[in-house]
Amino acid sequence: MSTLPAELRIGTRGSALAMTQARDISARLRALGQDSRIEIIRTSGDADQTRPFAEVGAPGLFVREIESALIEGRIDVAVHCYKDLPSESPAGLTIAAMPEREDPRDRLLIRPEAHDPDADGLPVKLGARIGSASARRQALVKALRPDATCTHLRGNVPTRIEKLRGDDHDAILLASAGLHRLDRAVVRGEGEAIDRSEFIEIDLDPTLFVPAPSQGALALQVRLDDEVVHNSIARLDDLRPRRAVEAERELLALVEAGCQVPFGAYAEVSEDDSLELHAALEVGNELRRCRECGGNVRTVARAAYAALLPERCAD
Repeated sequence: MSTLPAELRIGTRGSALAMTQARDISARLRALGQDSRIEIIRTSGDADQTRPFAEVGAPGLFVREIESALIEGRIDVAVHCYKDLPSESPAGLTIAAMPEREDPRDRLLIRPEAHDPDADGLPVKLGARIGSASARRQALVKALRPDATCTHLRGNVPTRIEKLRGDDHDAILLASAGLHRLDRAVVRGEGEAIDRSEFIEIDLDPTLFVPAPSQGALALQVRLDDEVVHNSIARLDDLRPRRAVEAERELLALVEAGCQVPFGAYAEVSEDDSLELHAALEVGNELRRCRECGGNVRTVARAAYAALLPERCAD
């Protein structure tokens, strides 16, 4: 049996948000008596900051190099945004923990002159230009506001917000979770504040503007054969949101969707422990939606899959 290293090596991307997430995990481990250091790994998604996600590569473009470093033993644990992970880990790797989930909603940042609180679908003016590189977000914008135009937007969170100050976008879409984490990091004295005071910020209803599966959650990935590290990292697991995320990712695996597929899934767990799963999938030019309820993760996900893609499930 291996022994626990005196200092765990945490692998992460180098963006401000990724570093904030890794520092948070490092602090949690330190509170449990485990020292660690952060190793920055550049991924394919980081190397190409201009093209749409669908043109950059297959699902996993933000995680492949980090997973390779984990497999090769150059790091001991990888910190991922769970939504960036394909539905299955490579052979030899596993998810040891998912800490508590941050807000899963998408947030719309709007220039004041483009804000229309009375508009149907999204609170932006007629013909608004909404920045996003996500196929899912673009499909939802098209369905909710066919008059709006989706403008291409790549880069880390500070870069995207800075681009909103230019002339190319009236509004942009970001994950609320990332903004929450960056704001908390500033409070802790880590990093610089991102001034958003000039914009109007609105968190969108996740049952209508359906987030990416497992959005807001972190996945802590380790080597499957390293039981000692696995057990150490597993102490950071939070069981409370796990069933909702499992339902979303079970449906992800069935749909076989990635960054290039317009697909969203959002699950809630009620007080009686039942699941309510909302999903949206663009097929051709049609955005299909469903809402399924039940007590079993797999059963609910399969019901949603059948509702979204009945042609695949036909005898």
